[in-house]
Amino acid sequence: MSSPEDNEALKILFQYQHGFIISKIVFTASELGVFDLLLESEEPLSSGAIAECLGTSPSGTERLLEACAGLKLLRIEKKDSEGLYRNTNLASLYLAKSSPKSQYYYMKLLSEYGYASFQYFTDAVREGKKQMESIHGPSLDNCYQAFSRSKEEVQRFFCGMDDAWSLYGQEVLSAFDLSHFPIIYDLGGSSGALAKQCISLYPNTTVTVLDRPEVVETAKKHLVSSGGRQIAFQEGDFFNDPVPEADLYILARILYNWDDEKCMQLLRKLNKVCKPGGGVLIIEPLLDEDRSGPLEAQVYSAALLLHFDGKGRAFSEHNTLLSAAGFTDVESKKGKFFDAILGRK
Repeated sequence: MSSPEDNEALKILFQYQHGFIISKIVFTASELGVFDLLLESEEPLSSGAIAECLGTSPSGTERLLEACAGLKLLRIEKKDSEGLYRNTNLASLYLAKSSPKSQYYYMKLLSEYGYASFQYFTDAVREGKKQMESIHGPSLDNCYQAFSRSKEEVQRFFCGMDDAWSLYGQEVLSAFDLSHFPIIYDLGGSSGALAKQCISLYPNTTVTVLDRPEVVETAKKHLVSSGGRQIAFQEGDFFNDPVPEADLYILARILYNWDDEKCMQLLRKLNKVCKPGGGVLIIEPLLDEDRSGPLEAQVYSAALLLHFDGKGRAFSEHNTLLSAAGFTDVESKKGKFFDAILGRK
């Protein structure tokens, strides 16, 4: 007879073996609109009613709903021996497209891009290098170039970033008091989603998003009517083009994409143009010093191997880079997922 420890181990093993199936179940229910339908409905609905509303097959819908109930995304209520479904709070808050904190587009990005990319993860581990040619074909150096091949792909990436920063943006931007940095540049800020979170916290600041021309063109339209004069966009490559003087430079999900040499190149460049008393704010998941966790940072670091030359880092590694580039008084603050590091000039 199995012990409780054995049973728990087998449950964990099942989740690891079938994790990709579980992800696809969640992606499918989100894409089809299951969670939006149930969020809008005042009463729980039967699987037949849901199938009719969504235009899906009764049998397929029933199996999808049962799986979502098993994943604690839906609750099943009984009425006259019929099973009726309604959202759990998790589904209504994060999976329905209409929720202000919806992660639908970020999940869609993972489903359409991340899922396919990970077919090459074994090769990346075996060879110790990114797999851009296998994933996208020749001529692309990193996944940001892949997302810039068309306006549609840029827009898809923007929507995913909007979702991510709707959850974590204000937390990381309030980890330190940024109110005394009136002029801020967000390097590689893409859609302006983080800039929008920044001005909502610090209304007396201005944020300029510096990104590639093809990104800026779409970003201006994407952020129309949001931010007003407090958010501006500037075309440029922050490695190769001049970076204007500012009080603070935000590097959100940037440094972990590059190796130490490239990071040093950028940080030294920013230190030269940064105003005295200004600084640089790094936002990304930090590994523990013994690299035993947290899981979120470990997973991100592993995923980077597919697309970039960078890696996840611990705070001490960032401190070394920032200090060598001329920044002092380096501090870090932990977040729920993304962490914040502030170095001053």
